[in-house]
Amino acid sequence: MFGDMMGMMGKLKETQKKVEETKKRLDTVLIDEKSNDSKLKITLTANRTIKSIAIDDSLLQDKEQLEDYLILTLNKAIAKATSVNETELAAVAKEGMPNIPGMDMFK
Repeated sequence: MFGDMMGMMGKLKETQKKVEETKKRLDTVLIDEKSNDSKLKITLTANRTIKSIAIDDSLLQDKEQLEDYLILTLNKAIAKATSVNETELAAVAKEGMPNIPGMDMFK
C-alpha cells in the first residue's frame, strides 16, 4: 500500500509539472478576435493576457461606441481564451490523475 501511495504522489508531482509547462505554453497561444465589422481587433494569449488592440480611426470619434466595441469584443476574446485554457489544462489533469478507487470524476 505504501508503494502505491508513493507511486500516486510521484504521478501527481509529474502532473503538476505538466500543468505548469502547459500554462507556460498557453502564454504563446494567441487568440484573435474582431468586431463584426472588423473595426476593432484584439489579440490575447490563452492565459488571457492582452497582446494587442487595433482600433479603426472611425471608432475614435465616438467614445461610447468605442467602449461598447471594447466590451463586446474583449468578452468574446476572453471567452475563447478561457475555453482553450480550460480544455488544455483539463486534458493534462485527466491524463495525469492516478487511478484512485471512487475518484472517477473525469469520466
